[in-house]
Amino acid sequence: MTVSVSFLGGLGEIGRNCAVLETHGRLALIDCGLMFPEEEMLGVDLVLPDFSWVIDRRRDVCCVVLTHGHEDHVGALAYFLREVPVPVYGTALTVELARSRVEEIGIEPDLRAVKTGEWIEEGPMRFALIDVAHSVPQATGVVFDTDEGLIVHSGDFKLDPTPIDGSPTDLGAFAGFGRRGVRLLLADSTNAEIPGFTPSEATIGQPIADLTARAEGRVIIACFASHVHRVQQAVDAVVGAGRKIAFLGRSMLRNTEVAARLGLLEVPKGSVLPLDELLSLPPRQTAVICTGSQGEPFAALSLMAQGEHRAIKLRKGDTVILSATPIPGNETKVFRVINNLARLGVIVHHGRNAPVHVSGHAARDELATFINVVSPQAFVPVHGEYRHLVAHAELASTVGVTQVEVCEDGDRVVLRKGRLRVERAAFPAGYVYIDGSGIGDVDGVLRDRRHLADDGVLIVTVGVDMASGEIVVGPEVDSHGITDDTKALHTDITAAVEKAVAELSTPIDRDGLNRTVRRESGRIVKRTLDRRPVVIPVLLEV
Repeated sequence: MTVSVSFLGGLGEIGRNCAVLETHGRLALIDCGLMFPEEEMLGVDLVLPDFSWVIDRRRDVCCVVLTHGHEDHVGALAYFLREVPVPVYGTALTVELARSRVEEIGIEPDLRAVKTGEWIEEGPMRFALIDVAHSVPQATGVVFDTDEGLIVHSGDFKLDPTPIDGSPTDLGAFAGFGRRGVRLLLADSTNAEIPGFTPSEATIGQPIADLTARAEGRVIIACFASHVHRVQQAVDAVVGAGRKIAFLGRSMLRNTEVAARLGLLEVPKGSVLPLDELLSLPPRQTAVICTGSQGEPFAALSLMAQGEHRAIKLRKGDTVILSATPIPGNETKVFRVINNLARLGVIVHHGRNAPVHVSGHAARDELATFINVVSPQAFVPVHGEYRHLVAHAELASTVGVTQVEVCEDGDRVVLRKGRLRVERAAFPAGYVYIDGSGIGDVDGVLRDRRHLADDGVLIVTVGVDMASGEIVVGPEVDSHGITDDTKALHTDITAAVEKAVAELSTPIDRDGLNRTVRRESGRIVKRTLDRRPVVIPVLLEV
């Protein structure tokens, strides 16, 4: 019996984590995440995996198994379930964090909360979730029991000895699988280049508390809404300093409500106030815990930094604690927010100038320990940019794994009769973009946006008597993003269009007129400025 693992995303980038395990002709997704857009993805809001080949086999899909509730692992779930409505398994918090996202687009999902360590059967799939320590509660790895042996996926993890929720990575369970024999290990590579061990989550609670206690004005603490551990530390720091709290941001309000209902977030009664009541108190007695740690333009923190928030106006002496690391691609936006805050005279503490953040991912020595515990026959690094995958692969080889393969999105690992092979570029695995209007292939739109950004746009309006060929309106030329000195350029374009139209045979064909105006206008700009703008002819037929 053939067993395979296909990688739809997460191998070569941070985000879009999604793999498909196939056995007995049935499919199970492992995670279903999104990626935040990079700087050059103009106007794009979210980036999803390409599910096309899975959707084509929708009748073969058994389920989705989620390792934890971060957006890069669950954020694309709604778009997948819209096409393939199947059961979704995860821990209680994970499925609740996913639920709100899915229900936003009108889907009633079949979400099934399961306990860790218990074997689940769905069709031919047999799997169990295993506790791991990460920056969100109830994070897990997952192990599949297949005809080719055990396949272990670590999920996102670190070997935190003092996790906030008291639930460390269950090395005993992973060691048990190792003793049984693990055919294939897939493991988190995010920090594979970083030596040593990632500091414990517990190490930053006191620094955040100290900064909050020392602050003279209002305190703003920004972090991921799904980082419930960090929110708990922020709440403890604020309450310990005798301040009242308001939560800001839709996802922050939603996630804190879910986490509190599940008993995973403890907020003392009376410590949280509605924002309008909070703002009636002296700033020294208040704090806000909010989203916006990634510099999102319309998030609360960004609006405060620009002085545009409807309610909160930051001033000199206020303190912002930015407790997150910028996701690759977000660095410019994050530091723009920090710069704007500094201009307001706000004191800003962030990961580069204060111990207010630690990673949720295992560093190199932890990864080596984990590989030794699991003792896999074969290893494929996952979750990371390509350099992270290579570093993790080299580490696995160093600690004695005999077969190590570095894969990319679109590759498939095939296990059959005790052998492993990799099918390179086995299926399409490109980016699927969401730009605010929905889901679809907007590659052409992005190309146009880049073209406009690079070379500008030229609009040429001309009215022509199509029977006689006489120009009765224009040519009128308007340009944007081409040159500051437009007068001479517009004059040359007008003359070139007039001459070219006069040479057309009558009666004039509309398509021919369109091509002529576009060609002559573009030719003048190319000759004058060596640029190729988007040319938009506006034709008025008389």
